[in-house]
Amino acid sequence: MHSIFITGGTGCIGAVTIYKLLASKNVGKIVVATRSNNTAHLKLWLGEDLDPRLEFVSLDVADQQAINRVLPLVNPSHIIHLGAYQSPDCSQYHHEGMQINVGGTMALLDAAEKLPGLQRFVFASSAAVYGMRSMYPEPGIKEDAPLAPPNHYGIWKLAGEHLARLYYEQTQVPTVCLRLNTTYGKGRDKGKTSAPTNALKAIALGAAKEEKIPFSMPYQGRENYHYVDDVGGHFAACAIQPFKGFGIFNIKGKTISIEEYLQLALKQATLLGMAPYADLSVAPGAPPNLFVSDLSHDNIERAFKGLPLTDIEVGIRHSLIEFREMAKNNGLQFSIEKS
Repeated sequence: MHSIFITGGTGCIGAVTIYKLLASKNVGKIVVATRSNNTAHLKLWLGEDLDPRLEFVSLDVADQQAINRVLPLVNPSHIIHLGAYQSPDCSQYHHEGMQINVGGTMALLDAAEKLPGLQRFVFASSAAVYGMRSMYPEPGIKEDAPLAPPNHYGIWKLAGEHLARLYYEQTQVPTVCLRLNTTYGKGRDKGKTSAPTNALKAIALGAAKEEKIPFSMPYQGRENYHYVDDVGGHFAACAIQPFKGFGIFNIKGKTISIEEYLQLALKQATLLGMAPYADLSVAPGAPPNLFVSDLSHDNIERAFKGLPLTDIEVGIRHSLIEFREMAKNNGLQFSIEKS
């Protein structure tokens, strides 16, 4: 049975990854390393009574001594490293962001080198390692394209990929880095690309309150979208499916214009009877989307089996339904992310 150690497990992607892992008969124990000890995201997916296979440990990934103490006691067969500062925090708190996103990754990999039975290391990277879309003439951007991260977050994610590669070369433990872009859906509360989710929340909350809550997208252009359920499925599968060597992969997603995304949201809101409460737009003078779009997912499709790709319109519909129910029960958190 797999014993899994996961950092960032109480965040949006961590929670849905754990939800997907628990569906596997081969997963025995999941140890969740967390700074916050806030299980709200996990309860969104697992309900109030959390699965007994979950164990929690208070841990700051930048604390090398704590990791050196805890990781050998857990002695996991698999590690999934999701813990990180997101883009706005990295932009605002450079030093802390570097300590967490680079120092924490290095500390965890250093400790992982000493584990006798580790079978897989999975690192959450980002499409922020790429440059602006204009750098790439090809229709689908592959993983070996030139890289030019547009912000500190992307630079540090690229550093994490190199640390993961070095770890594999030194240990030969199969290692996977997953590059993801805009995740939308249940639990997506923070980060620059939480705006598409907040657009759906505005509709659902407005329907619950029977009032329009206007929402303007703070950037424009095209965006590469991943439904949150799919993202968890990718991390779970890439952790426990057979794999050898070192690999960096774009996860599966689809690129459309932000205007088309908003139109799909309005269409589904109309079908669900929420159209009177939909007031979505792109903010006047909004800057271009910072992150690249049109990512190719051919390589990950060849390397792993059965990875999901939910149609964007279907993902929007599911999200609206879930948010409406959450709003009715006063359980919908809604805020506009500051840049």
